Amino acid sequence: MTTERPRIRVLLADDEELIRTALAALLDLEEDLAVVAQAADGDDAVAAALAHRPDVAVIDLAMPRRDGFAVAAELSRALPGCAVVILTGQAHPAHLARALGAGARGYLPKGAPGGALADVIRRVQAGGRYVDPALAADALTIPPCPLTPRELETLRLSEDGSSVASIARRAHLSSGTVRNYLALAVQKLGVDNRAEAVRVAREHGWL
Repeated sequence: MTTERPRIRVLLADDEELIRTALAALLDLEEDLAVVAQAADGDDAVAAALAHRPDVAVIDLAMPRRDGFAVAAELSRALPGCAVVILTGQAHPAHLARALGAGARGYLPKGAPGGALADVIRRVQAGGRYVDPALAADALTIPPCPLTPRELETLRLSEDGSSVASIARRAHLSSGTVRNYLALAVQKLGVDNRAEAVRVAREHGWL
């Protein structure tokens, strides 16, 4: 008598409902996969993962409230048994290093072939890793980010045009320290102001 192998439990998180439900339907066709939870933003993705404890979490990179990097980092800390796969429409090579650094075990673009995601889920659940080959090759040619983590964080908080005082409160820094970090970012990127610094950092995938 043969015993049926347990299905790999999958969480899907994507703020685009059409994409999320289509992926769920596609994965549910696989005999060894089961979508046990879905989420439309980063905070809900973390909550759903903690509630359902999936084997694999497939996380969109750009989501409201908490992006894929933050979700991957939180799940790596709070639920190390859950392997994270980043599925993104923003396939920038610089994002690859950030995703892997945050704890993701898989990274592939949304334009990948239909069966690729199921194969990646199986691979990471078994302890392996997967990175889209084209992105991995491109990542070798991008320039390293000249900004420190603090400078990047301060620049990221300035993206919405927030005042120095507002950034200082959110980053738990003094206003003078925030001004220094922003000035250093502008200087290192060779631009005239922080808006231009944000643009350059965005273009290179550092933010």
